[in-house]
Amino acid sequence: MVCRLTGICGGCALRHLELSDYRKRKDEAFKTLMRQIPQADFRLGTPIFADDGTRRRASLAFRYAKGRLTLGFNRFHSAELVDIDTCPLLTPRLNAALGDIRRLLEVLCAEPLHLRKGKKVTTSFLSSGDVWICETDGGIDVVLEIDAEFELGHRMALFETAVQMPDIIRLSHRKRPDGFAEPLMEKSKPYIRIGGFEVYIPAGTFLQPSREGEAALTSLVLHYLGNDRGRIADLFCGVGTFSYVLAADKANKITAADSSPTLLKGFNETIRRNMIPNISVVEKNLFKSPFTAGELEAFDVVLFDPPRAGAAAQCLELAAADRLKRPRKIIAISCNPQSFIRDAGILISGGYRLEEATMVDQFVYSNHSELAAVFTNA
Repeated sequence: MVCRLTGICGGCALRHLELSDYRKRKDEAFKTLMRQIPQADFRLGTPIFADDGTRRRASLAFRYAKGRLTLGFNRFHSAELVDIDTCPLLTPRLNAALGDIRRLLEVLCAEPLHLRKGKKVTTSFLSSGDVWICETDGGIDVVLEIDAEFELGHRMALFETAVQMPDIIRLSHRKRPDGFAEPLMEKSKPYIRIGGFEVYIPAGTFLQPSREGEAALTSLVLHYLGNDRGRIADLFCGVGTFSYVLAADKANKITAADSSPTLLKGFNETIRRNMIPNISVVEKNLFKSPFTAGELEAFDVVLFDPPRAGAAAQCLELAAADRLKRPRKIIAISCNPQSFIRDAGILISGGYRLEEATMVDQFVYSNHSELAAVFTNA
């Protein structure tokens, strides 16, 4: 898709290429990376490409100066913002909401902030931050990430403005990416449908960036699972994307593990509301305290979907487990092929065999790739 900001906006590094050239380049780069795997005879699945207009979540930056708001992405190799009113990456619904997002920020930045030093009170205004937007099935979820305490005037102004915007169903504030997102206005609980279940989405929660990419990854997980059934560990489970799909088969008993109490609270609420009997949730920091080699003997299959840092600690335990008792299959999802190569090397050195890896391209016109892969106990 043509964009007037091609070559200017840093949101799309490769949009200057023809679509066929872009996809060929992405596929060749992935194949080159996979040659670093210390095993020669594995298959590469047919790559899966998302289209423009499918991104259901995004992070935008904003600046407010001299009565003018700039909202968008950074320029190439610059901290300067490029102002956007639409983006071909985003879903139509998110694009339609950008005007409302802009209005919310203008209202927020026009409200004075009072700073007290001793007896002296100075007045300033909020002038920068980030905005996280996510399209859910019920409407748009917005998180304002601004390193400041909102005063009553800010909260009232935001509430009175947002409540008149039909498609914005929740508005929250946090100071940092890892901070608690405090709801300022919630018309209804944001949810998405996964595996036939209505899944509640806590504010600021990580989701697969597109429905199409999510569908591709869940389909690959089921394909790689094949006829295997039984006790499955879903590690770095997030909101439970893969757990819900696996739980549709009552022959599976899923143990889902992640480290975020807020995220797991939402996961448990969804399990209770949908009365799902075959998912149990465990709070566990898998970087510092992975499932041990002995504990892994309780599972037939392990699925993991770690952050960009990968799952080295957990892979070391999988590789160290007794070959006669350990999980017979490992399904790996990765948002960072480089860390996957390291993790794959650990598993292969421990006796697992990589059978297939498939690229999934959700970040259109970027250099970023994701993948799904399956290992068997050789």
